[in-house]
Amino acid sequence: MDIQIILRKGEPEYAVLPWAQYQALLKAAGINEQSAPDSPVRHAPSPDQILPGLDQLRSLREGKGIAIEALARTVGISPSYLALIESGERLPDAAIRRSLAWELTVPGWRDES
Repeated sequence: MDIQIILRKGEPEYAVLPWAQYQALLKAAGINEQSAPDSPVRHAPSPDQILPGLDQLRSLREGKGIAIEALARTVGISPSYLALIESGERLPDAAIRRSLAWELTVPGWRDES
């Protein structure tokens, strides 16, 4: 088999294989064959698409009863920088957005993020 293994943090997370081999595995497992998708492959939403708009950040934080100082400390930024993000004066990088989404338990985030 021509399988590509995709790792995350050194551990296998995904296996990618040719469609014919996938179909053969389904058949061997006793699962009815599936036809090829008619539309282009749809990828899972990126973390940036899952996180609600940054304009909602303050209401998310306040809705969970988290003080700005506590969230900033947990994410690893200063409260003043978080206030700038919440007010729209600064745009955080992807790592900070992921951390904010994780801490605010935005649905769709994985434990490994």
